[in-house]
Amino acid sequence: MTPHLAAILGALTADAATLGLHWLYDAERLKTLQQRGPLVFREPDPANYQGVMGYFAHVGKRVGDLSFYGESCRLMLAHLAKTGGNFERQAFQQEWLAAFGPGGHWVGYADHPTRLTVVRLLGYAKPQDYPAITGADDDQLPALECIPAIVASQPAGHARSRDELLKTVQQAVAITHDHPQARDAANVAAIALDEVLAGIPLPQALARAVQAAGEILQPLLTEALALPVLDAPAAAARFGMPCHLHQGLPLLFHIAHRASGFREAVEANILAGGDSCGRSLMLGALTAAHDAVRAQKEHSPGLGIPLAWLSQLNRIADIVNQAECITAA
Repeated sequence: MTPHLAAILGALTADAATLGLHWLYDAERLKTLQQRGPLVFREPDPANYQGVMGYFAHVGKRVGDLSFYGESCRLMLAHLAKTGGNFERQAFQQEWLAAFGPGGHWVGYADHPTRLTVVRLLGYAKPQDYPAITGADDDQLPALECIPAIVASQPAGHARSRDELLKTVQQAVAITHDHPQARDAANVAAIALDEVLAGIPLPQALARAVQAAGEILQPLLTEALALPVLDAPAAAARFGMPCHLHQGLPLLFHIAHRASGFREAVEANILAGGDSCGRSLMLGALTAAHDAVRAQKEHSPGLGIPLAWLSQLNRIADIVNQAECITAA
């Protein structure tokens, strides 16, 4: 599996693996559940949330389904597969509204920026009238949903500059988010993944990305990378379990930096609790891509996305076909 393909499949597999315990905030409950069996690909069950801090959002979802985070990522993947890897903003806004708007195919929880973006897009008679910025004043993790597919769609050694890549990322982010921290975090995440796909070891890629962060995120990310060993619950207690980017991005950087690979990163992220799905897309993309780069250089059977996990991802055939389409160049 190429690193570019792994980035996309890693993002979506991590999201689906995490769905069953998303927004469970009680560390002791998570430890108890871990003792009873694997945390990945749990059937969403409201009983797991009873009597503790958490929010059961995914009524009607089944093992292998994507969260609304993952569905937004998949929509970007489908869009890029249709356009030959070129982001066409108004066409994507139309496709996004067809999924999350009235009568759309998405059935499930929708967060604040999703709901507000739907309202704003519905205010226009035709897609040609959609403005560049339709997003909410929101600083949460859904701002990163589009990044794995956009970055991974750039072929290895691509001629487009980093500035052009980041311009595309910012155009996509502005559809759902209009907040300075969302723009800042999106640049950091995109740079990190682009560095990994260029063959830079993950610790160095993360460190380079931190240099591009603004005054709020940079000290937090620097602190996260300085933590000496993987301890996702402790890092969650330090940075926070919720959805805000100044909480979730340092936590996922810590896990990505210290986990041995994709599998351990996904499991540690679930154990960290809170908005685990929000962190999972970038975490899965970074660690799966890094595992794929390493696998090209060394014989390590344990690296990469476990096939048993990948096989549980619903609509896997469509996802793989689209991912191969945009990463084939």
